[in-house]
Amino acid sequence: MAKLSAVSAIPKTMRAVVYRGVNDLRLETVPVPRIGANELLVKVAVCGVCPTDIKKIQYGTVPPPRIFGHETAGTVVKTGARIKHFRIGDRVALHHHIPCLKCHFCRHRAFAQCDTYKRTGITAGFEPAGGGYAEYVRVMDFVMPGVVKIPAKNSFDEGSMLEPVNTVLKAVKRLNLLRGDKVLVAGQGPIGLMFTKILQLRGIQVLATDLLESRLKLAKKFGARRAFIASAVDDSTIQRFTNNGVLDAAIIAVPSDHAVKQALQLVRGAGQILLFAHTRRGAAVELDLASICLDEKDLIGSYSADFTIQSEVARLVFSRRLDVRKLITHRFPLPETAAAIQLASKPTESSLKILVNP
Repeated sequence: MAKLSAVSAIPKTMRAVVYRGVNDLRLETVPVPRIGANELLVKVAVCGVCPTDIKKIQYGTVPPPRIFGHETAGTVVKTGARIKHFRIGDRVALHHHIPCLKCHFCRHRAFAQCDTYKRTGITAGFEPAGGGYAEYVRVMDFVMPGVVKIPAKNSFDEGSMLEPVNTVLKAVKRLNLLRGDKVLVAGQGPIGLMFTKILQLRGIQVLATDLLESRLKLAKKFGARRAFIASAVDDSTIQRFTNNGVLDAAIIAVPSDHAVKQALQLVRGAGQILLFAHTRRGAAVELDLASICLDEKDLIGSYSADFTIQSEVARLVFSRRLDVRKLITHRFPLPETAAAIQLASKPTESSLKILVNP
């Protein structure tokens, strides 16, 4: 009887922020999505603002109309006839990309290159694009394995952070690091701070850099051994931090070409430089390729999440060993999503993670 009552309370239409073109976001009334037998309907409680969506909105890299937002958590309000492991009322965090686990890319654990992974499995209407900037979302059957129940002691905010934390932990796992290694994390925004904390939890000594003093203070709280203004980092700085003048690895969490060149100089032979924020295609930069060949340095990238570590991510966040609540500085109601996007694209001294609450 409770299930029938909950379903009958679902409206036929809802509010959603629809992308209609470059920098054109409109609050509209759209149909509440219908679900299939193996799907869920989730009432959105919160959705994080992600740089990936910002780029699509500001540069028009995908055709409209779409409803963006993929760092989503909410409550199950309707279940398909064949759903067994979720019930109405469950509080859940969603995962919008799931790989096939069978193709060439999946066999090589390059999940973000898998054709199935590139399909978005959560939608609020139009071409599936995450849908979190809406009141309800449909969770399709092929991404159901990524849905995580949120423990009673944890918040929707924490649930919405599973996806970005996943991307960071995936990247960390790409690095060949040992306890005691010394690693530069360039950029101490929300992503950089997550890198700093996860590395610190793994026994890595972090040198954090940023352009803002306020973020350097936060970096120390998140476990950085040392923190410097990016422009002040030079050989003497590294010497004081490492004793031998070289780093074991560097993570570039800002789209700075200068930071990449600097990291190639500062990282030791056989070290690694990981790019996390260089996602705009067409950018070119001159590099000393001999430093990669002769010095055996690895220049690698990491993009998006890894579904297979979702349980590890959930333990990390829900145990609060990585307390993501400390990263959240601003929240906006659904009608002000455009303002949330604007703030996230041009962060201030006081802004870190931005959330939207439908």
